[in-house]
Amino acid sequence: MSQRHAPSRAALTALAPVSWGTTYAVTTEFLPPDRPLFTGLMRALPAGLVLLALVRVLPRGAWWWKAVVLGALNIGAFFPLLFLSAYRLPGGMAAVVGSAGPLLVVALSALLLGQRPTVRSVLTGIVAAFGVSLVVLKAAGALDLIGVLAALAATASMSAGTVLTQRWGRPEGVGPLALTGWQLTAGGLLIAPLALLAEGAPPALDAPAAGGYLYLALANTAIAYWLWFRGIGRLTATQVTFLGPLSPLTAAVIGWAALGEALTPLQLTGMALAFGATIAGQITRRPGPDRTQARTPAPPGGPVGHQAHTCVPSRPPAPSDAAPRSVVPADRPGVPEGGTHAGGPSPARWRRVPARRSSHAG
Repeated sequence: MSQRHAPSRAALTALAPVSWGTTYAVTTEFLPPDRPLFTGLMRALPAGLVLLALVRVLPRGAWWWKAVVLGALNIGAFFPLLFLSAYRLPGGMAAVVGSAGPLLVVALSALLLGQRPTVRSVLTGIVAAFGVSLVVLKAAGALDLIGVLAALAATASMSAGTVLTQRWGRPEGVGPLALTGWQLTAGGLLIAPLALLAEGAPPALDAPAAGGYLYLALANTAIAYWLWFRGIGRLTATQVTFLGPLSPLTAAVIGWAALGEALTPLQLTGMALAFGATIAGQITRRPGPDRTQARTPAPPGGPVGHQAHTCVPSRPPAPSDAAPRSVVPADRPGVPEGGTHAGGPSPARWRRVPARRSSHAG
């Protein structure tokens, strides 16, 4: 991954959790009450079908079951579990449990991707969870065991989906838009029977509700999840998941700016901590200089003095009675004595090479 483009990629990916932070305000202000599964269905299935109609690409081979697994983890299981925990837990507790996602992703990345966890990533995850808890957690009532288990399962589901999405990547020639469409469609089809059994027939929709569902399906889901899965392919799983705290932070800001909810100094402190942890989570360790090339012995027939970024010209060969050899002039491509520079041929003297092309490249 290019270090130069990493900030812009992270910024685009961050638009996904920022968009998800608007879900609470849209749901409470425009949508029918007590319809969490129907809302999850309307977010996922129409968006997935629209994307499939745009890309016109279906999974092939093993990607049929992989798309179903990813769709279940990221959409089909995540949405119902998230709504269930939000309805059963007091003020913001579901968001607090969800803020543990970065820590789960760090652990799963070590298990499935071989990325060793660092002290900095663990501490950053703890600070992010603590900051989110200061923003959204309110003292209210006893905790519901089912709600806590649902919140933990939702967090684990999304974390596993994030790591597996990076582990499996995408099929050759398939872009993130198609991968998003597969997952949204699979997840929506999994939610549909649950919504019908638990909530019955769809409710009647007025104009505000129709507009709210249209926003959730297109901007909040189709575009947001496309940016999310695109980011997973271009950033590390840990970087992506550390953008998650932006969702509750966005919800808190919208509640203050649009819904008249007050922000206390303690909440502002939590926002600063969570946002700082988000920024810290995007910092990756730059690889040090590669010193292995300097220790690499010269290839057979080459000079002993071959080193990284150093070309050692050789003396012209002495005349001999050997078989005729072709000569590579200095103004034509050939094999420089002592190797090549990173940017092109060495300015060193060109040596004589056999007429048969050598298989050694630089």
